[in-house]
Amino acid sequence: KRHGSSFDAINVATAWSRMGKARATGRERAGFFRQEKGTLLQLVQHTERVVPRLSVHEITNTCHGMARLRFEPAAATMRLLGEEATPRLGEFNAQGLANTAWAFA
Repeated sequence: KRHGSSFDAINVATAWSRMGKARATGRERAGFFRQEKGTLLQLVQHTERVVPRLSVHEITNTCHGMARLRFEPAAATMRLLGEEATPRLGEFNAQGLANTAWAFA
């Protein structure tokens, strides 16, 4: 919360990745969304601003984390990430490509 506005591309990707790895149950996730909705929405907005600066590794981590978290307000951000990733698919390694494809499946 305190440092969100100073997050760079690496920080944004790491935040989504770590939240996605939390493996919360549906009920826990819903409670987290209620409690932290404002912060998550700020992170979504900030993510949209840094999308053009994300490396392919950061795109992978962000997409994968968002998909695992299943935070519905991030759907438009996922579309932006997809638009950024598509012309750069040749830059992804096999694992990054697989994780990114899974995130959009």
